[in-house]
Amino acid sequence: MANTDTSVTIKPLTAEDLEAVIAIDMTTSGVSRRGYFERRLSSATDRPKEYVYVGLHADGALQGFAFAKLVSGEFGKPGASASLDAIGIDPAHGHQGYGQQLLDSVETVLRKKGVATLTSQIDWANGGMIGFFGGAGFDLAPRSVLTRSTAELLSQPDDDPVDDDIEELDYSSPDSDDFDALSRDKVPVRSMVEGDLGKIISIDAASTGVDRTEYYRRKQHESLHESGVRVSLVAELEGFPVGFIMARVDFGEFGHTSAEAVMDSIGVDAGYKGQGVGHALMSQLLANLAILRVDHVRTEIDWDDVDLIAYFSAVGFVPAQRITLQRTL
Repeated sequence: MANTDTSVTIKPLTAEDLEAVIAIDMTTSGVSRRGYFERRLSSATDRPKEYVYVGLHADGALQGFAFAKLVSGEFGKPGASASLDAIGIDPAHGHQGYGQQLLDSVETVLRKKGVATLTSQIDWANGGMIGFFGGAGFDLAPRSVLTRSTAELLSQPDDDPVDDDIEELDYSSPDSDDFDALSRDKVPVRSMVEGDLGKIISIDAASTGVDRTEYYRRKQHESLHESGVRVSLVAELEGFPVGFIMARVDFGEFGHTSAEAVMDSIGVDAGYKGQGVGHALMSQLLANLAILRVDHVRTEIDWDDVDLIAYFSAVGFVPAQRITLQRTL
C-alpha cells in the first residue's frame, strides 16, 4: 500500500537536488551517471514545457526522483506521447510506495499537458521494473527495439534497395577499407548543423504527409545540445542536403550503462532514393561511433513496419533484449 504520510512532498527538481539524484541512481546502477543527469536536469529546467522532472522528499531529504519528456506530438494536441526516462528511489526507503507516488505525480502533470500516452523502455530481464510497471497498469507496446554493434557496415550491393521507405529510426557503428567504394565515399556526409532543420522537416513531410516541425525542432536540439556526443549527420548531393540521420550518445535509462547510441530518426529525399544515401548515412554514423568507442546503437520501430524491419535487418540490426511498455493516460 502506498505511503500517505503527509510529511512526504513531491515537487519539481532543482539544481540543489542534483547530487542526491546522482547518489540515488548510483546505488542501483553501480556507476556515477553525473553527465547524463546534469544534461537532463539542465534541459528540463531550460525547456520545462517539454519535460516533467519531480523529486520526492521525506525525512528532510530527497528520497526519489523521476524524469519524463515529450517524445511525439505537441502538448495539448491529440496523440501527444511522453517517455519515462528515469525513475529512482533510495533503497533505504524502498517498499513504502514512493515509486508509485512519483509515477502518479508524473502522470498527473502529463494529463494536464494533454498527453495521451506514457511509455518506457526496460531490460526484459529486469523483473523488479517489469513488476513495478505491470502493477502500475502498463502493457506491452506495439514496438520493437532493435540493436546493432558498431562493427563496420559493408559496401552496399548495387541492387540493394535499403533506401526505400525510410521514415524514422535508429542506428550506429564503424567504417572500412574494402576494395569496393563505400557508399559514404560516393555520397558526402557531414555533421548536422542548426541550419539543416528546414530541409529535415521538408524531407520528412514529403515522406509522411505530416508537418512535424515541433518534433524535429525538439529532436535537433536534443541531438545537438543535450547528447553527450554529437553524432547527427546530413548527406549532400549536388550541393544540397538529401538525407539525414539523428542520433545521440549517452548513458541509457534505468541503469543501462554501456556506451550506446540511440538513433531517433532517418530520412532520405524521395528524389534521391535508390542512390545509396541511407546506406552512406548509416556507414558514416557507425564509423564515427566506432571511433568514439561506442559499443552498440539502438532504435525502436513499429512491430509491423515490414519495410523498416527489412531495412534494419539488411544493415545488421537484431532484436534487443529490451521491451517497450505503455500506459494510456
